[in-house]
Amino acid sequence: MKIKTIAERSYILSQIRSFFHTNGYLEVETPILAPELIPESTIEVFETTFSSEFHGTKQMYLIPSPEIFMKKLIVLGSGNIFQITKSFRNSEQIGKEHNPEFTMMEWYTMEADYMDSIALTEKFLIHLTEGKDYPWYKKPLVKISINDLFIQNISIDLLKYQTRKSLKEKAVALGLNPFKNDTWEDIFNRIFLTFIEPELPIDRPVILYDYPIQIRCLAKEKRGTPWRERWELYINGIELANCYTEETDSRKVEETFQIEYLKKAAGSSVIPDIDPEYSTMFDKNYPECSGVAMGIDRLVMLLTGEFSIEGVILFPQSDMMGAAN
Repeated sequence: MKIKTIAERSYILSQIRSFFHTNGYLEVETPILAPELIPESTIEVFETTFSSEFHGTKQMYLIPSPEIFMKKLIVLGSGNIFQITKSFRNSEQIGKEHNPEFTMMEWYTMEADYMDSIALTEKFLIHLTEGKDYPWYKKPLVKISINDLFIQNISIDLLKYQTRKSLKEKAVALGLNPFKNDTWEDIFNRIFLTFIEPELPIDRPVILYDYPIQIRCLAKEKRGTPWRERWELYINGIELANCYTEETDSRKVEETFQIEYLKKAAGSSVIPDIDPEYSTMFDKNYPECSGVAMGIDRLVMLLTGEFSIEGVILFPQSDMMGAAN
């Protein structure tokens, strides 16, 4: 990273903090080393061992996001909160958009849903880009549902393809060859990555909302529909942020935990412990809220005009691997 870019990154971080402080959010700092994690079958994590003469040994995990601790603060009555922190994910690519250690920002807004978070996110982007001309930030921000995008791009109405069998047949008709054990979600992802994501506009931010209910996560189900109250933000073709109306039903949280844990146990090299009491937080006193997670390295890359996050982080893993070789 060039010294000039270090200074630019520092300024951007100060602007981010200024925005959230001005809008009444409390900045928090939670651990990056955790004894339990929220189970996510699509994410591989780093494991280490705590060793103490007085407390024995215990397996610990580097957080893939600060969500687990931030939700514990919410139940304590924190109100609107945000955090900029290091996060870690294993077994992913290293390069333009990925580094095993990266900087993430998460913010949670009380008494808000995912649509409320779109408005705040657009206000946030205006704050960061004001007075500057970026080729990827023409207005207005595009908002489109996943289903409308599938209909427009490849004439697939997902309402008609809610079973694995029907979606697989459609994928084959499109020229794809799903694996025998692919789930509905796997097939959806193959179609999305092949035909949808490469065609997203690159001259303005794009919000893709209402993700299929088959993609299990801790986002509320949209009542009376096969969708979840979730969106993702793409800028210049890069996935930058993910948002939910957070699930506050303890039974559904517990169900998701159990299903995701079994999937991790079947296919992951590291199987983190889960807190058996975690889902009990989500009782009648847990506030309705919306959470957004945003990749800060990718955001800084866009704002500085760099072509890779390797240019905006100090000592990227790719450099250290090259030095080791």
